[in-house]
Amino acid sequence: MSLVDLSGRVALVTGGSRGVGAATAVLLARAGANVALTYRERSDAAAGVAERIAAAGQRSKTIRCDVGRREDCDQAVSETLTEFGRLDIFVANAGIWPPGDIAVSDISDEQWRRTVQVNLDAVFYGTRAVLGVMQRGARIVVVSSTAGQRGEAYHADYAATKGALIAFVKSVAVEAIERGIHVNCVAPGWVDTQMCDVPFERDGGKGREAIERTIPLGRVAMPDEIAGPIVFLCSDLAGAVVGEVLNVNGGSVLCG
Repeated sequence: MSLVDLSGRVALVTGGSRGVGAATAVLLARAGANVALTYRERSDAAAGVAERIAAAGQRSKTIRCDVGRREDCDQAVSETLTEFGRLDIFVANAGIWPPGDIAVSDISDEQWRRTVQVNLDAVFYGTRAVLGVMQRGARIVVVSSTAGQRGEAYHADYAATKGALIAFVKSVAVEAIERGIHVNCVAPGWVDTQMCDVPFERDGGKGREAIERTIPLGRVAMPDEIAGPIVFLCSDLAGAVVGEVLNVNGGSVLCG
């Protein structure tokens, strides 16, 4: 038996077709969980993650879902229950980061509303839906960001939503623990994913080097390095962890 044993449990991971979501879905499977994962457009990528879950010996289900829509979130939970008969773990990972540097005075209503819809409304919809079906011992992990802790100039929409998620987690954690459901948060910094391609490639490909000079660890994290802490929070090893924000950023929040 492995130290982290999720045998018999069922997880739902939003944004599971790539990046941190994909890494988390696979690692949950390697720990013994069956996994449902949502995607919006990348059906082929989601199918590839499902193959990796099968290679780990677990069952999976891919669900097309716009997490910013209440109906889609409710349907994703319903499909997970139909497929597996239970839901023990919810990882609210899906999110967007508009890559352009835009001052708050220039952020359009459309961009603001879409960022709020995908990054904040979606977590509310998903959390509300899963709390209606989860039993004692279940786990919810929300993926926030370093930006939600210290802000991010020219990305105020993103930072605002990620900061709101931290407050949301701390609030829901107190309510949910009364039912034996643990709610926690992971706050990554820069991660080697497609979401970060634009800033990494700035200045002729030197953007990544400039970013890494601001990180005490000296490099950006890999998706698996975010997935590991998420799976820890989903396990019995985190039995006394409630409403916490687990920073996974190479020490970035320690610097100005």
